[in-house]
Amino acid sequence: MTSQPETTSGEPRKLMVRRAPKYVPFLIAGALAGVVTAAIFTFMFPPSQDFETSSVFGLFAVLMVAPGAGMGAIVALVLDRQGRRRAKTLLVEPLPEDESNANAESA
Repeated sequence: MTSQPETTSGEPRKLMVRRAPKYVPFLIAGALAGVVTAAIFTFMFPPSQDFETSSVFGLFAVLMVAPGAGMGAIVALVLDRQGRRRAKTLLVEPLPEDESNANAESA
């Protein structure tokens, strides 16, 4: 049994169009900023005889990745809210049924 696409009435519809950020790149960028901050903190303090520099960096990296990702998420949420404010409502009309649309749907 093949399903047929719903036939649309020829009435125009209103659609809201807006730009929305992708959250994963913002989370990754925030986490990387946390790692960079950890590197800065590591080299700000004088080397210790008790701990190796890589151990200090690892500790700071673990402590700074989560807040960095959180800051990236906050930036994405702020941009998303601004995108909602700038959203536009458009009036769209369905394409008329003709042979070119029928051929595209059957493929």
